[in-house]
Amino acid sequence: MKEMTRIFATAAALLVVLAASGCSDKINYLKARSSLNSGVKAFEAADFPRAVEHFGQAIELDPALLDARTYRACAYMMQYVPGGESADNERIAEQAISGFQEVLSRDPGNKLAQEYIASLYYNMKEFDKAKEAYTKLLETNPDHKVAHYTIGVIDWAIVYPRDMEARAELGMKQDDPGPIKDAKVRRQLAEQNAPLLDEGVRHLEEAVRIDPQYDDAMAYINLLYRRKADIAESKEEYEKFSAEADDWVQKALDSKKLKAEAGTKQAF
Repeated sequence: MKEMTRIFATAAALLVVLAASGCSDKINYLKARSSLNSGVKAFEAADFPRAVEHFGQAIELDPALLDARTYRACAYMMQYVPGGESADNERIAEQAISGFQEVLSRDPGNKLAQEYIASLYYNMKEFDKAKEAYTKLLETNPDHKVAHYTIGVIDWAIVYPRDMEARAELGMKQDDPGPIKDAKVRRQLAEQNAPLLDEGVRHLEEAVRIDPQYDDAMAYINLLYRRKADIAESKEEYEKFSAEADDWVQKALDSKKLKAEAGTKQAF
């Protein structure tokens, strides 16, 4: 009889512990949602540091609350100033990236997190990391026009300074007709730039295929063909690439005109 009493007492004590544990989990669940809601309100009020605090509290209470992690990373990102080179600004960007990487570790297919990581690296001028992030995004979202466009822009941002430096060394102004005068310099430049020029054109043309009125992409295709013309090995090739560039300028202008006309019609 005593043994049965002991067993029942132990079982009762266990039930009390389990009930308390369940109650605690429920309280933490509610507190986490409350902190999440407070964070959203702070976010909407553009009080991003305060939002980070609330989202952090929500994560501590419920580590599985993915929305809190996403919002916290976004709150960090909203505090980042693109182009700012201060240590604090770079630290905020890294915190945002780390936050989005946490989201991806729990939700590998999260398109939003992938996009924001890539755009942050781009704005930080971490071009290699940005291209890697955008390329990874294209693996699961092959028709992501902004990813194609940005890779093309990055390629231009890399090749253009090289081209201008080569011109300056040879006393060529920016608007002087090409190609690069010195054969040795031209071939060294081609070795560096040609793969990126081809890659950039390929991605930008893909962006235009996805969005036939993507005039920004058309404008950058023009710019890349100008750089292709600078490393041309003959006058004929130079003129061919220059003509390609001119064609893309006209396509961009035509696209802008169509958009403007469409906007005018919608206004009436």
